[in-house]
Amino acid sequence: MFDLTDVGYVKRIVVGSTDPEKLTSQEVIQAQTALLNRCLSEPPKGRIVGIEKSFNLLNIGEHQVVLQSLIYHVGFARRPFWLPDEQEAS
Repeated sequence: MFDLTDVGYVKRIVVGSTDPEKLTSQEVIQAQTALLNRCLSEPPKGRIVGIEKSFNLLNIGEHQVVLQSLIYHVGFARRPFWLPDEQEAS
C-alpha cells in the first residue's frame, strides 16, 4: 500500500507547452511522456502525488495559439539513480 509519508523525493514533470515564446515540439512532448512512463514503471517506481493542469488561449498577431500542459508530481521513496538531478539537467 502507498502512503504519502513514504515519499522522500518528488520529481516535477511537465508534459506540454508552458511558454508562448517557445512552443514545444511533438518530439519534446514524446520525450517528456517517456520520462513520465519511466518514472512510473522502472524501479524504484514512483506514484503520482499531484497534477497541475494548464490551458491558455493566446492571440499572437493574427494567430490564436493554444498552450496546454499537464504537470505531474511523481513521488519516490528516494531519488532514482537514473533520474538526473535538477541542477545537472539545467
